[in-house]
Amino acid sequence: MDFLAIGDTTVDEFIRLKDARVNCDLNDENCTISMNWGDKIPYEFSVRVAGVGNAANAAVAAARLGLATGFLSNVGGDDYGKEIIATFERERVDTRFVRVNAGVATNHDYVLWFEAERTILVRHEDFAYAIPEDLPAPKWIYLSSAGRSLEFHLALADWCAKHPETKLAFQPSTFEMALGVEKLAPLYRAAAFVACNKEEAERILALPAESEPATLLEKLRALGPEIAIVTDGPKGAYAADSTGAWFVPMYPDPKPPYERTGAGDACTSTIVAALALGKPLAEALLWGPVNSMAVVQEIGAQKGLLARDALEKLLAEAPASYAARPL
Repeated sequence: MDFLAIGDTTVDEFIRLKDARVNCDLNDENCTISMNWGDKIPYEFSVRVAGVGNAANAAVAAARLGLATGFLSNVGGDDYGKEIIATFERERVDTRFVRVNAGVATNHDYVLWFEAERTILVRHEDFAYAIPEDLPAPKWIYLSSAGRSLEFHLALADWCAKHPETKLAFQPSTFEMALGVEKLAPLYRAAAFVACNKEEAERILALPAESEPATLLEKLRALGPEIAIVTDGPKGAYAADSTGAWFVPMYPDPKPPYERTGAGDACTSTIVAALALGKPLAEALLWGPVNSMAVVQEIGAQKGLLARDALEKLLAEAPASYAARPL
């Protein structure tokens, strides 16, 4: 197995709002959405997307890029759980390590979608995670949002230390960030790769807003990982390893984004997939924003994810300004 993703999965129900008001501070920050309380609010349409989530999106991205991919997760013993497993099987993702929990509901979110942005109403079960005894050592493990057990995260760190042939990529979730770097120190040390957006990096490192990306990369790498990635939305992405640090802008959108869910997951997981395919970091960094661009042209976090030939074609057609530049 080339790539094993570990983490929660859910069913997203997208509700395309027809009329709402968005209010933001200066620079389009700290935005809120408002609708009349007590009214019947019209919406345009709804779409259900099964088998999504940080790690789930990474699994589909890797599989479409040609990697032999598996998924370790949990679903409930309901129709949504069956739908999720069927979704991964269609994507040629190995589901033997997806545990079906009888009598428990599958994670189910509602996505309030207005213009290109969204707010997600989340309800997740506290599923238990464990490392299967028959788990083969993959080339890469991609970990994100894997339940709420510190013990599991530390057990995975220990497993990775005993299997140096496997590289660990870690994309911290909200819960994993809340645990703090001290409790998760063994996991950061075991990781070969860590990725987050700029605001998350500042939170993880307890640094002030507007910290320099080069500083964030340096301090993330000091936690243990060889490679650090920091994304900054439409401003681009940054990467560093022991050989240097680079910046890449966003890949040009062919038209305005339709819906932004999963853009960050697409970028991060595609970089890891490129590394698993043998690409050096500066080249792998260029792959991520291409898949982000494709994802935001569709509904949900996975529909727009590209096959390898399509991604490489877009890279070949990229303007000269789309290049990885040393920091």
